[in-house]
Amino acid sequence: MSPAADTDTRPGGLPQRGQIALRSGRIEVDGTPALLLSGEVHYFRLRRDEWADRLTQARDAGMDTIASYIPWIWHELPNGELDLTGRTCPERDLPAFIDLCDSLGLRFLARPGPFVMAELKNEGIPDRIYREYPDARPNGWDGRNATTEDLDYHHSGFLTEAERWLGAVVEVLAPRQAPDGPVVGVQLDNEVGMLAWVSNTPHLNARAVGDLLTWLSDRHGTEATAKLLGVTGDDPSQLAAAVRAGGDPAQTLAFHHELGLWARDDFASYLRHLESFTRDQGIAVPLLINVHGTGGGRGTTFPIGISQLAPAYRGRDGLLAGSDYYLGELTVQNAADLYLCNAILACVNGPDQPASSLEFEAGTGDYGDNLDALSSPESGVHKTLLTLGQGNRLINYYLLTGGRNPVLEGSRDDGIPRIAFTGERHGFAAPIDPEGRTTPALDALANLIKEVRAYQPILATGRQLTDELGFGFVADHYLTEYAHPTATSRREQVEDIERHRGFGARDALGRAIVLGGYHVDAVDLQAIADPESAWAAGATASKAPQTLVLGTARTLGAKVQRWLTEHVRSGGNLLLTGRLPDRDQDGAPCTILADAFGLSAAGFSIDRRDESGPYWPTVTGSGSFPLDADLRVNSAQLLQAPAEAEVLLSEVGSGLPCAIQAQLGAGSMIFVGCDFSAAHLDNWHALFSRFGVRPRVGIDADRPGLVTVPVTSEHGNLLIAVNLAPYAVTASIGVDGQQVQQPTTFPARGHALLPW
Repeated sequence: MSPAADTDTRPGGLPQRGQIALRSGRIEVDGTPALLLSGEVHYFRLRRDEWADRLTQARDAGMDTIASYIPWIWHELPNGELDLTGRTCPERDLPAFIDLCDSLGLRFLARPGPFVMAELKNEGIPDRIYREYPDARPNGWDGRNATTEDLDYHHSGFLTEAERWLGAVVEVLAPRQAPDGPVVGVQLDNEVGMLAWVSNTPHLNARAVGDLLTWLSDRHGTEATAKLLGVTGDDPSQLAAAVRAGGDPAQTLAFHHELGLWARDDFASYLRHLESFTRDQGIAVPLLINVHGTGGGRGTTFPIGISQLAPAYRGRDGLLAGSDYYLGELTVQNAADLYLCNAILACVNGPDQPASSLEFEAGTGDYGDNLDALSSPESGVHKTLLTLGQGNRLINYYLLTGGRNPVLEGSRDDGIPRIAFTGERHGFAAPIDPEGRTTPALDALANLIKEVRAYQPILATGRQLTDELGFGFVADHYLTEYAHPTATSRREQVEDIERHRGFGARDALGRAIVLGGYHVDAVDLQAIADPESAWAAGATASKAPQTLVLGTARTLGAKVQRWLTEHVRSGGNLLLTGRLPDRDQDGAPCTILADAFGLSAAGFSIDRRDESGPYWPTVTGSGSFPLDADLRVNSAQLLQAPAEAEVLLSEVGSGLPCAIQAQLGAGSMIFVGCDFSAAHLDNWHALFSRFGVRPRVGIDADRPGLVTVPVTSEHGNLLIAVNLAPYAVTASIGVDGQQVQQPTTFPARGHALLPW
């Protein structure tokens, strides 16, 4: 039983309304830590007489909160007037929907945009805005028009209209906010920067280019800015043309890096404007920022959203960032994605900011309504358990209920006279389908929430028990990946970074950690290495664990290289995978880390088939690091290493080392320059054990597939165990040498919550 439920008198056995606070990484309701488990219900896609039924279904499944987008495109009439009270259509009565949530004992999370996405036309922006402010549409490279419905966030006309819209919504929300009402949070816009990123269309319209040039001049001076762009003199039109052309070809890496930094600053400035406006209008509850980045059932690009948006919220009072997770079936392929994305999201938060998820995938996964995919009900259970175990305090299941897209008055002749481009039915993959029928996914969630509520005091306050191992996060490895179409060197840089960053080549590093039974926090290396930088603003001073792991490409910033070098020299350990870093973010030569260990690159072997024939790189172990068999790899960084370095792996064809261990001062570094398979977990355990790192959670299993998260709190300890495998796994489990679970068979796709 939740502590908050002890004094409950509201319908449905749900907690009282109360003051909402973000404190010490927790969400508190009148001072009591709580979990908010929410379901997204789009009132505008349901008939008004269906509202109570869907809300009751959500409440009966255990939800305590309802979230919904509030679409501008739906509430603005063809004549430009706004209807938020239902005078033109019952389904526009926003106050009535929020009040109905309240009467059923449900809190409300408001998501009013201006952008809302949700498969709506224009991403939720009325047609009128595009007609009346055509220059608000951003131009990208070489002046080309954006291929999405993006808008320049800082365009004066758009901002004025957006404030008019948000002001009208706030008039509804402010009187209904906690502690006296059900509104417990208001989201600021939605997935800011996503459209520009996925379309490789940086905002380079006149306003944006002018601001970028001013920003560059302030940072580097007028002369250096002109040089960066390959322009002689300070003619504004020439400078603007050079920006849109990708800068001076000789300095294109430096230009693209500056462009990414400016875009990050531009997004933060926009969100801070919305934050200030919303607060000035009377909203006092937490403000939410939805961080985008997952796709194709994977989370490897999710840190791009964090890198883009963290400066907009990190350490800012009353702001909370939430993930946007679409991973499909949780398997051994993407479990490390979820785990490491949760860790990275948490590591950039300020001390009072809890992790959360504002769009947490729920349902069948058949988003195309074509039987393209079917996710098991257990998948949503597993994702929830791992995410809660890692300290998320709010999960909003998206989409909980389906519905129907209403006809949009004044819709242009585009084949679908409705509010969205999905046709009439929408949310066909949701646990509650458009007709209100439930799917096995809802039953699974309802049963899970009952389990979770039994351990709410632990999960609302606890922290993950981790090993003495930190997962390195370098934000600029995920800086918005803009690349001018003709900038060959920039595209090569992006490809190299994408291949080796973060989770490692072939995702091997991430899987070795998570499927190998290790538990880690992410470490924001850029904030530690450069605490005075704009990126680090609002960061909490933190101490890195003794042993760090980092997947890196050739590109690694000078300050991060220098800090890592000193970390090892002073007694730390570093497991580095990928490429030997040899250049800074701007493309300038930078071998600080390699030079400290006397290492240099001696080539790069890669799986290929060309006019010389095929080549399949293979690695073999040394006497001190034996392998059961030589292993095929996709690529290998070949090394020239000093005699005192210990060779761990060599590439068979060349005979040159591709993995070494070397000492520096009181510490040690292992560099693994090949995509060492995660399937050979014993080899990875041997690497970590060289630093004295062994998992605190001991899993003795007959097969791989079991993933655990140990949670400790003042209310007790809880071990979350999920079997991701499509077969049964028999295992015994211990924590710090104490047996938690006798040999037990976990059924395929099964789970257990084990107090200890």
